[in-house]
Amino acid sequence: MSASSDSPPPVRKSFRFDRWAPVLLLGGAFAIYLGVAIATGQTQYLTFDNLIAILGRSIALGITAIGQTFVILVASIDLSVASLISATAVLASVVMDGSPAMILPALVAAIALGGFVGLANGLIISGLKVNPLIATLGMSLIIQGCLSAFVSNFAGEVPAAFQVFAYGEVGPFPLALLFLAGLSVLAWIVLRFTKFGSDIYAVGGNEEAARFAGIKTGRIVVLSHIICSVCAAIAGLYLASRLRSGAPWIGSDGVYDLESIAVVVIGGTVLAGGRGGIWGTMAGMLIFSLIDSVFNIAGVDSYAKQVLRGVIIVAAVAFYAIKSKRIVA
Repeated sequence: MSASSDSPPPVRKSFRFDRWAPVLLLGGAFAIYLGVAIATGQTQYLTFDNLIAILGRSIALGITAIGQTFVILVASIDLSVASLISATAVLASVVMDGSPAMILPALVAAIALGGFVGLANGLIISGLKVNPLIATLGMSLIIQGCLSAFVSNFAGEVPAAFQVFAYGEVGPFPLALLFLAGLSVLAWIVLRFTKFGSDIYAVGGNEEAARFAGIKTGRIVVLSHIICSVCAAIAGLYLASRLRSGAPWIGSDGVYDLESIAVVVIGGTVLAGGRGGIWGTMAGMLIFSLIDSVFNIAGVDSYAKQVLRGVIIVAAVAFYAIKSKRIVA
């Protein structure tokens, strides 16, 4: 028998469905967008400026979803981000009160509030072993209740110098969109190249095994929630800059908690934790944006739009589940 007959067969690189599925879904969404725009004769929606505008409408959602990715990767979740977005927008606007000199104190106060809420969420979940859904929903109710007790409408004023965050441009690109891109790259670097990032995947994949491996799982969960809440605070600052003021309904009006979770899941991050990433989340954000634009071009009723978005989310999650089972089999 020849030596070559004893050698193992060459290893074939399998198609990484979990890595490329968000790209495939994004390509499909873009194809539908092009088809609907051409079929309805509304080719003005295919211009570069309009495509940038589509991305611009999802900046707050994208920032929030980046933070949500971290907590979902550790098999947690955060339903307090919407209320926190409203609270930070109001806090920053009230502190600034139209004065450019108060921009820095307002930023510090907003980020500190986000960090405190994230710390509280993380400690309640990891220390008291409260279910993340219950813990963060309770935190959301606390924040919204305190906010509604003091503010009922627009409060404070954002100075023109801070409105640059929402309306400034660098060449053809909005400044906030470039900020989102930079934040995405930073999050990707953290998850891909740092020990903290690898610990996140380890905790999300198997918390018990991670603990036996010497990873301080509680600390990882807490830090992930802090990152999520700080991202929500940044989204609140962006919306305050965009609306030129803060209001208690800014976050809840956009349902940023549920939408950010949907974006992360559509992007391929598994709710059970341990699998997924930032670029999938960004693909999910773009899919959401394109779907909304398709509905607008087609003139879909707002109520029907909500139903169709729900159907699409369920279909996308089912699609991932079916494909994942086939790969395992």
